[in-house]
Amino acid sequence: MRRNRIIRAFAFVAGAMLLSAPAWPEGDGTRVVLLGTGTPLPDPVRQGPALAIVVNDSSYLVDCGTGCVRQMAKAVQDLGISALQYTQIAGVFFTHLHSDHTLGYPDLMLTLWDIQNQPLPVYGPEGIIEMTDAILQAYEADITVRTEGFQQSDPTTLRPKVTVIGEGEIFSDDNVMVTAFRVPHGTCCPVSYGFKFVTSDRTIVISGDPSKSEEVAKQARRADVLIHEVYSAKKYESASDTFRQYLRSFHTSATELAEVANKAKPGMLILTHQLGTDECDTRGLADEVRKAGYRGKISNGNDLDVFWVFTEHRPRRASASSRRAE
Repeated sequence: MRRNRIIRAFAFVAGAMLLSAPAWPEGDGTRVVLLGTGTPLPDPVRQGPALAIVVNDSSYLVDCGTGCVRQMAKAVQDLGISALQYTQIAGVFFTHLHSDHTLGYPDLMLTLWDIQNQPLPVYGPEGIIEMTDAILQAYEADITVRTEGFQQSDPTTLRPKVTVIGEGEIFSDDNVMVTAFRVPHGTCCPVSYGFKFVTSDRTIVISGDPSKSEEVAKQARRADVLIHEVYSAKKYESASDTFRQYLRSFHTSATELAEVANKAKPGMLILTHQLGTDECDTRGLADEVRKAGYRGKISNGNDLDVFWVFTEHRPRRASASSRRAE
């Protein structure tokens, strides 16, 4: 039977597989929704990397991995998160342009086209304009049919409003300020970023896909939440020399993440973009981080987990409507 998992440890985590949509509390602070926690590997229970920061009635997407549009729809339907309706997206932020983080971008762009009444705001590194142009060119025949045929779709709302980002503040509105910082990610394309989201009640840092990074530790110092990618140190031990070099250059091991998190000391560490010992086995990653010496609060993130985080000064209990029995 489907179940709703709730964990209280600076966060309440609501699983995706609910019997019916619960009431989504309004005005109760900043939330994090993990839309996809996987890697390029085809994991049947983890979609491609994507998450949303939800503040009030607006959502801010970070990356658009495979399945992100369907995951948003599922979050609206099953979890009652109305802020993840397409019309409520205030911005899309790309950490970098690797395929696993962008395969959902064409889906997002074209699916939103007939629903939104204004261009989608998109923020990304150098290359994001060229990628956007290439997507529009690839779907030119489809776009022509929809604009000139019976649908009469409005071509002025199709092309996203794209901004190329650099380091520093890249976005702000009444809900959030977003800062970008560079992170090392091998030979990536040509640059990769992490993001810091500061709202009225929370600071959330998203690592992107870095190898071990002092900058992530600095940016996440005393943040409420650090959302960080991770791979199994055990997998590294059994890997070939070539794959070891790749892992060291592009990603962060569980052992290295413990070092980063011990320097940052976030209120909660959430693991995402998880590469386990086998293609789809990530169950031991949180234990690896703990065994490497991290004693803070940690969650092994899963698709459609929802976190709404409370400080020690404002302890809250899960409401009766949040505690669904099997």
